[in-house]
Amino acid sequence: MTVPTDFVVDVNNSDDIVIARQAGHELARQLGFSLTDVTMIATAISEIARNITSYAGRGEVRVGLQYRDGRQALVVRAEDDGPGIADVERALEDGYSTGRGLGLGLPGARRLMDRLIVESAPGKGTVIEMWKWIPSNA
Repeated sequence: MTVPTDFVVDVNNSDDIVIARQAGHELARQLGFSLTDVTMIATAISEIARNITSYAGRGEVRVGLQYRDGRQALVVRAEDDGPGIADVERALEDGYSTGRGLGLGLPGARRLMDRLIVESAPGKGTVIEMWKWIPSNA
């Protein structure tokens, strides 16, 4: 199976969120994920891309096939140069938001994916990496 290795989407507005979501959806489908997993991956991408537009204004989402911990995974990496997250642990709690949101984006994305890592500090921007292991039957 020949699958593109990387999609990069500049995220500046709600249209870009849709493009990033579609890129992840298509790659996940091509990699043999179930419809449920494809939907979960696309939803997680929407959540983190929406955080970029809401808090940083602009950034990028990269979706690709990579090795992590010795296994193939669909990896989503979102980066921005926004204000950063002062308390990452708290930001991963349901209901916590520094903005007008419901505080479900990061915790929801973490539940939808197999792994979620957040690197952020005030004034330093944010990098979020999410993984979903490639199905063994793919």
